Amino acid sequence: MSYQSIYAPGLFVGQTILVTGGGSGIGRCTAHELAHLGARVVITGRKQEKLDAVVEEITEDGGSVASRSFDIRDEESAVAAITSILEEEGKIDGLINNAGGQYKSALEDVSTKGFEAVVRTNLTGGFIMMREVYNQWMKDHGGAIVNIIADIWNGWPGMGHSGAGRGGMHTLTETAACEWAASGVRVNALAPGGIASSGFDTYDDKDAAFFREQAMPVIPLRRFGTEAEISAGLVYLLSPAAAYITGTTLRIDGGTPNWRGGWPLAGANNTPAYRGFHRSTVPAVLDGTSLG
Repeated sequence: MSYQSIYAPGLFVGQTILVTGGGSGIGRCTAHELAHLGARVVITGRKQEKLDAVVEEITEDGGSVASRSFDIRDEESAVAAITSILEEEGKIDGLINNAGGQYKSALEDVSTKGFEAVVRTNLTGGFIMMREVYNQWMKDHGGAIVNIIADIWNGWPGMGHSGAGRGGMHTLTETAACEWAASGVRVNALAPGGIASSGFDTYDDKDAAFFREQAMPVIPLRRFGTEAEISAGLVYLLSPAAAYITGTTLRIDGGTPNWRGGWPLAGANNTPAYRGFHRSTVPAVLDGTSLG
């Protein structure tokens, strides 16, 4: 088996694309698809063993991949990593700012330290990566950046710290798109809704009932999305087909923000999930839950 991409073979031949948080979940899936489409992919993350596993997978599938282990929140490490990547790879044509994370908590229980840690992960670290890729390469050569945010529309109860960080990334994307346009750099964002990735398994077992009984029933398409459905959007925003798109956010969320409670949601639907990622597995917390 190989990745079942809807895009043309060889779409990214000759390009080097950097994917942060590439050791698991959406980042891992996207790295696989980009490599399948001919890109030289560089994945980053904090845990080298996770990166090594993905490098082994992509290499086994015939793709070209390298890895760098560092923390995007550490400015000195991030700056040095971009410099090192450019020395070894020669260029960075695309950046997918995927690394992030949070924990479920009411605002009243979030400490200042916890709040700042989540914002630094989901906003400051992404900013450092954007700035360095731009200053060290894209300012003189052009390129494309895609920042992954989240379904933050209308507030995000239980995830207020992450919503603050990702909301900041949303407006940062719009600002950078304008400031960097003269250099031929496109900057967009992608906002996933509930996606059946390994990220779900970072939550406690008690959250499984929440996902099944509260989250999924208010999704108009009545299922969670797949990693491949997010990767397809990211690939599109990096591709030549998106050459006139900058400063926008692509929502991939099954219509979740559009439901306001006044319209009855039917049960089954006829929008089967796109399952292009041949190595994808259903997160344990969603075991037995329909993905369409």
